[in-house]
Amino acid sequence: MPRCFWCNAEPLYIAYHDHEWGVPQRNAQALFELLVLEGFQAGLSWITVLKKRERYRQVLFGFDPVQLAAMDDAYIEQLLQDPGIIRNRLKLNAARQNAQAWLRLEDPVALLWSFVGGVPKINHFSGRAEVPAITPEAEAMSKALRKLGFTFVGPTICYAYMQATGMVMDHTTDCDRYPALSR
Repeated sequence: MPRCFWCNAEPLYIAYHDHEWGVPQRNAQALFELLVLEGFQAGLSWITVLKKRERYRQVLFGFDPVQLAAMDDAYIEQLLQDPGIIRNRLKLNAARQNAQAWLRLEDPVALLWSFVGGVPKINHFSGRAEVPAITPEAEAMSKALRKLGFTFVGPTICYAYMQATGMVMDHTTDCDRYPALSR
């Protein structure tokens, strides 16, 4: 099956590409999880995060924002010893801070989707060279989220987040997922 240029032969990556990436997501819990995971990905490859996703679900309370927001410094210190996650103090603190910011939002799903007008933006890119790393929508999302108290939400992270959650559909035209998701 032809897939997007970034999808390698790793079974976890293939499953993510084929069943999750670019599929419009409107579940608040799933959107929050992906936002936190995108922050952990900063400076690393996405496959690194995917391989640690299940452990993150275990140690970060299933990405429950209420529990994550209440995480104390002692627990973060404990997490810094866990080889099953990306042991980065700034990213762990950001996960807590982002949970706190998330809980202050009246309707996080509507806010996040507002940057694409509430409907997926369908792109028709034929290859890697056409796919942007940042868009004006991602810049606007980044600016708004930072103003609301989020961190690790730069424009590149926001665009990757928009792609992952299906706010933008960037499966390339030669990808087997393109026909189903471009409708």
